[in-house]
Amino acid sequence: MKPVQTHGARAQPRWNGSCRRRLRSTSGNSCRASSNRAMGRSREKTSPFFTKCAMGGRHSVPPVAGSRKNRPSNRAFPAGTEWFPGGHCYDGAVCAVGARVRTGELEVFEVKMSLVEKNAGTDDALALSEATARDYLVLLKPRVMSLVVFTGLVGLVVAPGHMNPVLAAISILCIAVGAGASGALNMWYDADIDAVMKRTRNRPIPAGVIAPNQVLAFGLTLSAFSVITLGLMVNWLAGALLAFTIFFYAVIYTMWLKRSTPQNIVIGGAAGAFPPMIGWAAATGEITWDSLVLFMIIFLWTPPHFWALSLFSSTDYEAARIPMMPNVKGELSTRRQALFYSIIMAPVGVLPWVLGFAGPVYGAVSTLLGLAFLYYAWRLWAAGSQPAMLAAARKLFRFSLLYLSGLFAVLLVETLAVKALAAFGVL
Repeated sequence: MKPVQTHGARAQPRWNGSCRRRLRSTSGNSCRASSNRAMGRSREKTSPFFTKCAMGGRHSVPPVAGSRKNRPSNRAFPAGTEWFPGGHCYDGAVCAVGARVRTGELEVFEVKMSLVEKNAGTDDALALSEATARDYLVLLKPRVMSLVVFTGLVGLVVAPGHMNPVLAAISILCIAVGAGASGALNMWYDADIDAVMKRTRNRPIPAGVIAPNQVLAFGLTLSAFSVITLGLMVNWLAGALLAFTIFFYAVIYTMWLKRSTPQNIVIGGAAGAFPPMIGWAAATGEITWDSLVLFMIIFLWTPPHFWALSLFSSTDYEAARIPMMPNVKGELSTRRQALFYSIIMAPVGVLPWVLGFAGPVYGAVSTLLGLAFLYYAWRLWAAGSQPAMLAAARKLFRFSLLYLSGLFAVLLVETLAVKALAAFGVL
């Protein structure tokens, strides 16, 4: 069977061999194989619930035993078993989602798997899900969520006027939940490529901790809760912007752009740029040019930030067949475009001061940070050797995080200081 492109967590894994029957993946029906390393042989029953599985045909790469702390106990599985990312399963067993087989090569990843009888849902079903609260927290992408919440908070605070503290807290909570929902839906759809990339292979779905359909339900529930709550409690403009942001990230970017074009980050970066506008709309009930400036800062920051990451992670993206700029257009073109977007971004970062909704402190800091960003982008573009290029890419990636967080932190602190002084009649 020739390899074909997979789409999403429910896509059929790619195998060399035959499969009599494949059931829909659920939390209970994934396939466990024994520790016999001879690929291509049937795995005999080790429990009343274990059905025969054959690991894909003509490959010789041995399996890798799992090492996660929350791996099932020996009581659930006999000693001497190892974890496989799937196989050809018979008599009702189903292979775990997330593995892939390529021509002449078997990529084996640690995937926690469980078995059920053909008639899943009976009292004899073997339930081995060990998902914890931490696993569900990972689905929310807390690092990404923290930046989204922070920029949304800045948009809310910088907006003119005064907002009720309770409504402000509800707005920030809904932005956080909406961001987490987007992350969960992204992990649901990208489970197949997450299993391939070293950086993401230990996420809950490829690690076999949470079933894909549970993640989908989790993400959709959080999406509906965040949008409806924000609309009912604050205003429907903010709710509509949040709904569009979730849709843009989960559908436009994740399901379409990410796997189809090297411009995925450029266009998809809009999803991460909406939170300040959502916060602004929550506070004022409208969209203004000032909020669009905050949007543009993040939108223009995204390409050099992620292209720097992709330059020193290109093998990971190539293995997952994601058309990132370095893999499609080459490293030199990527470095050139990163510098181009940095040149545009630096003056846009100063616009809040130019337009008057930020003070001189922000103006000075944004200018210095912008010049430093340009320096690191130029160093990346001018790097001669491969080691120098990789080092420059890492430095630009790290500084880009400092740039955006520093820019919005100064804007937040200065705005709060000005409002506090105005409240006490000093200004």
